[in-house]
Amino acid sequence: MAAGTARIDHLVTAGTFSLDGGTWDVENNVWIVGDDTEAIVIDAAHDAAAIQAALNGRTLRAIVCTHAHNDHVDAAPALAAATGAPILLHPDDLPLWKQTHPDRAPDGELSDGQVLTVAGVELTVLHTPGHAPGAVCLYAPSLETVFTGDTLFQGGPGATGRSFSHFPTIIDSIRERLLSLPGGTAVRTGHGDSTTVADESPHLAEWIHRGH
Repeated sequence: MAAGTARIDHLVTAGTFSLDGGTWDVENNVWIVGDDTEAIVIDAAHDAAAIQAALNGRTLRAIVCTHAHNDHVDAAPALAAATGAPILLHPDDLPLWKQTHPDRAPDGELSDGQVLTVAGVELTVLHTPGHAPGAVCLYAPSLETVFTGDTLFQGGPGATGRSFSHFPTIIDSIRERLLSLPGGTAVRTGHGDSTTVADESPHLAEWIHRGH
């Protein structure tokens, strides 16, 4: 299929996020990239049945995890079982994955620079540690979009106050891997509203100051 037929579908699912002994209610963005015949899912959060319904019969090529916090991967095994699609995760996040799914390993690994192709769209994996060791973003230049998971939000970087996270590392990831993208690139996040690279770039110094 030509890239011109590809589109981005957006689903919001609700559930809980648990880490370090705490649990919080959260809403997550689930992104579906594809055309009328095939798609990939970015972050299978909370509700496998709702995600499968949004696929509307399309072949699911992969379930891509931006990182392995439970609210981003809790529905991944069920969605994989229902569709036959492989679950892909950066190996640095396996310790987090095993907290949620100790008996079900991911099916494949994500690596920096890897290119995933669906519906004629190439998505390049950018390893962006900080929020989690194996956090990745997916850059789709033909769609002028980067899917950032919890690495970059509208208004700032993802949280780094819990285990497996590190503030200087997330700042380096954002500065080197994300703010270097074209300014018009849409930033589609793991939670909340989308933004653009140009809208977030001016705030980098402020975030660094705030984090120290």
